Amino acid sequence: MIRQAEQFTDYVQIDFMDGDFVPSHSILCRSLYGLTTSLTWEAHLMVKEPEDQLECLRDVGAQRVIFHFEAAESPASVINKARQLRLGIGLALNPETPVSPVASLLDEVDSVLLLAVHPGYYGSQFLPEVLSKIAELRVLAPAMEIGVDGGIKENNISHIAKMGVDTIYVGSAIFRQPDPAQAYQRLQSLAQNPY
Repeated sequence: MIRQAEQFTDYVQIDFMDGDFVPSHSILCRSLYGLTTSLTWEAHLMVKEPEDQLECLRDVGAQRVIFHFEAAESPASVINKARQLRLGIGLALNPETPVSPVASLLDEVDSVLLLAVHPGYYGSQFLPEVLSKIAELRVLAPAMEIGVDGGIKENNISHIAKMGVDTIYVGSAIFRQPDPAQAYQRLQSLAQNPY
């Protein structure tokens, strides 16, 4: 997938799943040792104890790490450790997690990622109720980078783009298509011209 992505983009998010915080397993950080790529990338950690992954992710070239608020015993400690390692840091929120518990952390992070699916299942169904959190975040942190991840397809990406998010993360609607580059370009066009 990384080699495919190199053909049509310069930035990707790589998902890491531990089979504990989410039911699925994916690659481990150490799987990326020795990887050479032209891509700039960030890590989306769907793992318990995300602080244990930060040093490895820095070493293998991640620019930013997004961890789940729900997975960390002390989200502030994860943020502090990432800053010490000179990593960008973002918070991810599961669909059922409200914005209010993370309000005090917003000044400490670079981005907030709203999960529009229950994490850990590739190709899951989009949950539109998550989009109401965008306006709430804009009030609390007007300059915050806000992303939406999960269940995004051609039939909903324009609507999501109109909501004022900064980044839309897409997986299966690109990589499960016969021509991933063409799928990416089509989705990008829909997101950039949502009207």
